[in-house]
Amino acid sequence: MRKLKNEELGRKSIAEFRKADKTPIVIVLDSIRSLHNVGSVFRTADGFLITAVYLCGITAQPPHREIQKTALGATESVEWKYYSNTVDALMELAEQGYKLVAVEQAEDSIGLSDFKVEREHRYAIVFGHEVKGVSQEAINQCGACIEIHQLGTKHSLNISVAVGVVVWSFLQKMGIK
Repeated sequence: MRKLKNEELGRKSIAEFRKADKTPIVIVLDSIRSLHNVGSVFRTADGFLITAVYLCGITAQPPHREIQKTALGATESVEWKYYSNTVDALMELAEQGYKLVAVEQAEDSIGLSDFKVEREHRYAIVFGHEVKGVSQEAINQCGACIEIHQLGTKHSLNISVAVGVVVWSFLQKMGIK
């Protein structure tokens, strides 16, 4: 077994990425405070060919040195928009036909493994503040809350880890490989 070199991986150029059909998911960040987490989300969004990342509230926007540390250039490939209010972003996405889903521990939340993803739908997945989670105002706009079940003592995963877990699960359920 030999480790592949970067040039052997067959990755898209930024121009090819922008022209490519995207995964029908928008990631919505509801007041994420860590610039490193924001950058990691961009990198995950690039890796999974996500349609866009919506940055809301106090979430920082590119260009920023601290975002770039973890994004490694993904802010150049992934489309993004900024909204001062998360609810405004969600209302726009709902008008465009996106199914709104929050990732949060809430009454009647559905375990990620049990959540039914329908291939013909587009999804906007909302991730919240590292301590406070998804705002109640944003949850009120969503048709569902999904929860990543955990087995240890902590109450939540880091936002960048949660994004990777949830998006990977959605792609698997959509049959996108």
